Amino acid sequence: YRDTDFHRNTECREYTVMQKDNIVLIGMPGVGKSTVGVILAKVLGYQFIDADLVIQEQYGKLLKEIIAERGTDGFVQVENDVNKSLNPEKAVISTGGSVVYCTEAMEHLSEIATIVYLKLDLYSLERRLGNLKQRGVVLKEGQTLKDLYDERCPLYEKYADIVISENHCSVEKTVDKVVTKLRQR
Repeated sequence: YRDTDFHRNTECREYTVMQKDNIVLIGMPGVGKSTVGVILAKVLGYQFIDADLVIQEQYGKLLKEIIAERGTDGFVQVENDVNKSLNPEKAVISTGGSVVYCTEAMEHLSEIATIVYLKLDLYSLERRLGNLKQRGVVLKEGQTLKDLYDERCPLYEKYADIVISENHCSVEKTVDKVVTKLRQR
């Protein structure tokens, strides 16, 4: 019994270490998760996965079409299912901004990756974003960008292992900050 128990515990420990080779980027739409993710993956020699593109590929539709058909709650369920099924090794994963509503997905991603929150102030975010509906942003009826920002920021903070302020930063500076924080861990 003890030998079997020890063997199981050893396997679990090795599995956990191996799984944490991934990096997950979370944050509001428009903070540059995909752009930063591609460059970060190149710098680290990792693969890059855009979870929004995985959703579109699996469902054969644009995000805005899935939201229109299924509503915001239906889309969040799709996002949850896709993100909790991701299981790469040595990957940078850029998630959709609403992934923090997906408890199962966030628990899974927290187990397999270091979660990096790319944080940007509301004013800078408003300047970067265009048409939210065209971007496939999950907004409830009557919800503003400020409402969304106020609702999501505490969730990003909750799940983040690392928080990177992007205020007044170029993409390259943001990548440098992420790499520095990862090395400090």
